[in-house]
Amino acid sequence: MEFTAAVTHEAPWFVARCLDVEIVSQGETAEEALENLKEALELYFEDQALPEDLEPPIIATLRLTA
Repeated sequence: MEFTAAVTHEAPWFVARCLDVEIVSQGETAEEALENLKEALELYFEDQALPEDLEPPIIATLRLTA
């Protein structure tokens, strides 16, 4: 099963958020944050059923004018 993640830099950490389920992790690099998120998802779904009909989230960038 595939999940969508967003990674932000919140110094000093990179924070990886799963956009499909509310699971978050962090790391010293973006790659480490994603690996940690993958591990967190695997641990979470050891006790939970995988979603059956998971639709990918809509991702959009919004620009505000000053």
